[in-house]
Amino acid sequence: MPYRLGRLIDHIGFRVSDYPAARAIWLALFEALGLSDEVGEGEHGLDLDELYIGPARPDGPVTRNIHICLQAPDRATVTRAHAAALSAGATDNGAPGLRDYHEGYFAAFLLDPDGNNIEIKCDERTIGRTAGYIEITP
Repeated sequence: MPYRLGRLIDHIGFRVSDYPAARAIWLALFEALGLSDEVGEGEHGLDLDELYIGPARPDGPVTRNIHICLQAPDRATVTRAHAAALSAGATDNGAPGLRDYHEGYFAAFLLDPDGNNIEIKCDERTIGRTAGYIEITP
């Protein structure tokens, strides 16, 4: 059955309690996914595509117990990203492996310091897709 991507989410922002610790984990993930050259970082945090990670504001909320899934092109990248995030301080929440969600669903799970569940997933149904992303030029 066909499905669509890219219509619902504009951006996702995480406000973290320990920005240096979260920054190390996210940068390790982006590096392992081959995206480190595309990460922006300013005084307010990291950003990549639709994802933003920044320090919690004084007296502001911290993002906790959210699930986010990052795409990987293959099983080896899932495994490499999982290992890189663990080395950077993430907590294992599910080793790389096939899941029974649907055929070809290979994923690993991690927790960041605020309890956010980070999934890295290779959906083998999308291997060989015609575009890795959509670029919008105004």
